[in-house]
Amino acid sequence: MEFNNDLKKQRAKKRVEELKGFYIHFMVYILVNIMISTVIIVAQMYDGDGFGEAVWNFGVVSTWLFWGIGVFFHALKVFSLNPFFGRDWEERQIQKYMDEDKQAADKYK
Repeated sequence: MEFNNDLKKQRAKKRVEELKGFYIHFMVYILVNIMISTVIIVAQMYDGDGFGEAVWNFGVVSTWLFWGIGVFFHALKVFSLNPFFGRDWEERQIQKYMDEDKQAADKYK
């Protein structure tokens, strides 16, 4: 019984660490991209571009887009939104292999 509670606590702790890691990644993504965008926009406006042209500069859009793709996949992993290999799939596979091991052990008793 105590082993089961320890296992549940370890799983919960791992889940909290995954969530914390994602939220830190997301905050860094927002803050760094705001700083990068601000620098690029100010530099473009200083060079004579209008605000609209500066905002839609490839350097501004690309950092948000490409890093955003990474954040998106990180979110899929953390929030178990993978349509192919989600947590349900993992649990079914674990149960399947545990059942196979039990049957094999029962066979040799």
